[in-house]
Amino acid sequence: MTSESQWEHEAERWVRWARTPGHDAYWHYSPSFFDTVVPRPGRRTLELGCGEGRVARDLTRRGHSVVALDTSPTLVRAAKAADSAGHYLLADAARLPFPDASFDLVVAYNSLMDVSDMAVVVAEAARVLRPGRHLCVSVTHPMSDAGSFAGQQPQAPFTIAGAYLGRRRFEATFARDGLQMTFHGWCYPLEDYARALEAAGLLIELIREPAASEAAVSQHPSWRRWQRLPMFLQLRAVRPAGHVRRGRHSRTTSS
Repeated sequence: MTSESQWEHEAERWVRWARTPGHDAYWHYSPSFFDTVVPRPGRRTLELGCGEGRVARDLTRRGHSVVALDTSPTLVRAAKAADSAGHYLLADAARLPFPDASFDLVVAYNSLMDVSDMAVVVAEAARVLRPGRHLCVSVTHPMSDAGSFAGQQPQAPFTIAGAYLGRRRFEATFARDGLQMTFHGWCYPLEDYARALEAAGLLIELIREPAASEAAVSQHPSWRRWQRLPMFLQLRAVRPAGHVRRGRHSRTTSS
């Protein structure tokens, strides 16, 4: 079973997990992503791996005209149910059903580490971007994926016991406040992300490694550790004006 199909298996649990206010890191880390990394709305924004739709809804509230997609039928139905005016599709980010240069912005919020061929997804994102427009990404920080803290104390040592380099499978189960969720995906080192952007002809404009805020620590005291090391990596890359890219999955029609 691929990590993409495993999200369908976890879909109902993810809806409860994601829609419980303040429950996970999204509530504390997404505002800085939207305010710092994401540019002003253009004519059309694409979100890759929308899940139950919270990123798309937040983008819409900020003035974006959003098309969002996911490979999980249950999550796409949940997104549509929560936002009947939204545009949600069951589609594969590695084979986008859109023509070249059809979006002003592509957003991948904590979804690139869930796909088995991240470089292909990045290439597809670049293909559907208009020249001069942006891909905005958040992923679990490659370093935090590679190791773990020895405890929950603020100064607990962080250890990488295995490998950092190379693509590796990720699977972990978390339980909090009566909710349980198993996450499946991949660990990619920073160089893999950089090489994927490079191969797609995208130039990195901005990189951020946000620390846990005091508001987050007040709600989750153990997150004081994440003021020493980054939990997430966020970046913005641009498709240079004049750069022409036609992917192997180019389309001639748009949904």
